[in-house]
Amino acid sequence: MRLEELDFDFPEELIAQHPAEPRDSCRLLHLQPSGRLDHRVFSELPDILLPGDMLVFNDSRVLPARLHAHKTTGGEVEVLFLRPLEVGGDTALQAGRSPAEVWEALARPSHRLRPEQQLILDGGEEITLRSSLGEGRWMVVGPPGRSLVTIMEAHGKMPLPPYIRTYPDRPDSYQTVYAAVPGSAAAPTAGLHFTLPLLERLQEEGVDSVRVTLHVGLDTFLPIREEVVEDHRIHRETYSVQAGALARIVETKRAGRRLVAVGTTVARVLETLARTGALEGSATQSTVGGSTDIYITPGHHFQAVDALLTNFHLPRSTVLVLTTAFAGAKRLRCAYQEAIRLRYRFFSFGDAMLIERPDQSAATGPAPDGAAVRGTVPEES
Repeated sequence: MRLEELDFDFPEELIAQHPAEPRDSCRLLHLQPSGRLDHRVFSELPDILLPGDMLVFNDSRVLPARLHAHKTTGGEVEVLFLRPLEVGGDTALQAGRSPAEVWEALARPSHRLRPEQQLILDGGEEITLRSSLGEGRWMVVGPPGRSLVTIMEAHGKMPLPPYIRTYPDRPDSYQTVYAAVPGSAAAPTAGLHFTLPLLERLQEEGVDSVRVTLHVGLDTFLPIREEVVEDHRIHRETYSVQAGALARIVETKRAGRRLVAVGTTVARVLETLARTGALEGSATQSTVGGSTDIYITPGHHFQAVDALLTNFHLPRSTVLVLTTAFAGAKRLRCAYQEAIRLRYRFFSFGDAMLIERPDQSAATGPAPDGAAVRGTVPEES
């Protein structure tokens, strides 16, 4: 697939700057197996899904990982904590098991920093820039005996995408209502549309649900730069699926019922489970997890995901590639053109799509030459 096939042109004012209120009042574009587009409201999801469908949610919680710091000489530095690093077989999130936690972080302005330099956070805690990892990233050592997650929750801000120009009045607007496991540097945004009453209605209508965890990194939204999309090398993200959840996922597939992935992060987890053979095990198997670098591009044979609930994505992003692989390039391009024409809201706080597997007769090949127009979307940082 050529990179220019992931371009599209749209008015910048369609980039949503705040979520719908209430969350489930946003629009929902339903891409049916035939290719037909149905325009709905997200709160109508119980009327669209089938009894017996299994919604799979990512319960990762976004860390308020953006912190202000200053050098001992007084210069200001912004630190964005990305993920814990394993040092000597230990993991930084396992607070108390090592003298000090070690994380990967972005620090700016990076060119003015040096290894072994101390920075002082707003709460008075001291962190150390142990070594440069390149591209503004650093190995950062926290204060001995202190949880960096606790420090973030006390003093940090949500790491919002750069196209959201105003910090929201309610930081929890960038958090799903079912978020539970801290660890993400960005929200699994497809889940932002759910409310607690909607979850209750879905259950009443016979739509089941289960949770997995994948901690989302900022690299998820970085633009692809290689001219051939398949030449891109995707980042790794940490995932975990508890034994009970895995058993229910396996039972759903064996019963011939549908798995509905709530977001591309969940799709990556489910397809990773399929690739590793975890969906072929017994219902008594144990928790599985680790890191995944699965890169889903057009031509991928989806073994687990039967329907995908997602947002409208950035041009030239790996999440758009995954969505294209699932929907088919022609079907998805037509859907995006219609969404732009009808002024759907785009990106993290925008509207949603429910994509069902295409009919065998539906076109799934690349868009015709010249069909794509280069977009002018600000890059993620």
